[in-house]
This record gives sequence, structure tokens and C-alpha cells, in this order.
Amino acid sequence: MTKTKQPKPDWIRIKLTTGDNYKEIKSMMRSKTLHTVCEEARCPNIYECWANRTATFMILGDICTRACRFCAVNTGLPTELDLQEPERVAEAAEQMNLRHCVVTSVARDDLKDGGAYIFAETVKAIRRRLPLCSVEVLIPDFMGSEEALQIVMDVKPDILNHNIETVERMSDRVRAKAKYTRSLQLLKNAKAMKPDIPTKSSIMLGVGEQWDEILKTMDDLRAVDCDIMTIGQYLQPSPKHLNVEKYYTPEEFALLKEEGMKRGFSHVESGPLVRSSYHAHEQVKSAERNKEETVKS
Repeated sequence: MTKTKQPKPDWIRIKLTTGDNYKEIKSMMRSKTLHTVCEEARCPNIYECWANRTATFMILGDICTRACRFCAVNTGLPTELDLQEPERVAEAAEQMNLRHCVVTSVARDDLKDGGAYIFAETVKAIRRRLPLCSVEVLIPDFMGSEEALQIVMDVKPDILNHNIETVERMSDRVRAKAKYTRSLQLLKNAKAMKPDIPTKSSIMLGVGEQWDEILKTMDDLRAVDCDIMTIGQYLQPSPKHLNVEKYYTPEEFALLKEEGMKRGFSHVESGPLVRSSYHAHEQVKSAERNKEETVKS
């Protein structure tokens, strides 16, 4: 029996802003043959972020070796491994005069290090051109390789981000190859390698999870000393992807923010259109302020 598709509620609204900044950034990305997760994952905040001259660079090509049931990025066998890509990302970041740069990637299970080397080179290239710019990396799980994670941690990103995506019960249905416990272990390992580097993770709601499972996921993330959490609404990118089981209200997202802060996260970004990199720079500043206040008290 086919489920009736739920209509989007009024609060799922995307602000369409396609001014000069948006057009300039789009043109620059094309000229440098760069990919952004903003476009490839059909992020609902692309217009707002690009208008504000912020973007999340997606390295290692635009073909992912995994086929997660929530994600709009193309899947298949990648052919692209461009050793000049880190420098082009850095050039773009310099042109945008970024204060905070987010770098993510497709999953590259075809590579021995999962792409860790290119992540590290990208961080170094950005810092050479923009020494005052903070750099956040949103990494895949590298199939659990501690050696690959160490390559990234050794260049000391300002934030190490890895998304848990969903609650434990839904993980195998929602994600491809990724494992809930492996994601937690990666975040734990990152803290063990560089205790001073904040860690961050994200969960999307509306794929069939229960309220108490969301709270347990918060507890699991705090148990591995995850500092920042983002919570957003899953939006079905195409008919072949998972259906939306529930649209959470802004009030429910506000309650979840309170629950997260009670559990000791230094920052929780929670809302219908929140994505892992949404307001990333503001998240860093808020987390720093909360940590300072905690130390003082």
C-alpha cells in the first residue's frame, strides 16, 4: 500500500536570494571547476549562504561510492582525483575572503586513505592563503581507519565534523556502509588524538525516529565528548529517496535545542532548515563563548 506523501508545512520555506553575490560565487565555482555540497546535496539554504558569501566546498569529485537513502549526491565509481584541487579551493576561499571555511567530501571508499590526504592538503592550502581563516572539515568515516583520521587531525582543523545522521535503530536503513557505532568511535578517536579540537555532529529528523531515540543519540554523542550538535529536518530530494515520515515543528526543534544544551553541548543549532554547515561560523563563536562561561563558573 502506497503511503500518502505529506505536504510541506508552512514553516519549511526557502528564502530565494539570487543577487550579485550569489551569481558571482556560482560563476567562480564553475571557473575553478569546484564542487559545493550546497549544490550537489540540494541544500535549502544555498541562496541565503551564497548571498552572504559563504559556501561549503566539496572535494574529491562529485561522485560518491555510497548510496545513502537520504542524499542527493550522485553515486557510482569515481574517476576524479585531482591533486591540484586543494590549491583551487584555497584560491576560491581567498577570493571570497572567508573568515570560516567548511570543507567536506563525497565518500571515497575506492581510495586507500578515503581521501584523507586531500583533506589535509586542502586545510594547509587555505591556511597559507588565509592564515586568519578558521577551517572546519566535515569528513566521512574513512571506513574506521584511524590512520586516515590521524592524517586529518595532524593538520589541526579548527573543527572536526562527522555526521551521525540518524538514530541507531534507523542507521542501517538510512545510511549506506556507515555504522552508528563506527561514527561514535571516530568522534571518540578524534578527541583522543587532539583533545583541544572541538568535534561536531549532525542528525536529521523525519525518517521514522522516536523522540526518546533522539535524546539517546544526544547522550551517545556527549559520551564521546562531542562539543557541537546540529539538528535539522530531512527533506526528500527525489521520489527515489526515503519518504518524510514526520515534519517537526519549530517548537519541537526549540525543545531539542534545550535538551542538547542541558546535556552539555557547547552549542546546539536546531531548526527545520538547519544543516551541518548552516551558520557554521556563528556556531564556532557561540561554542567558544559557552565554553568560556562554563570555565568561569
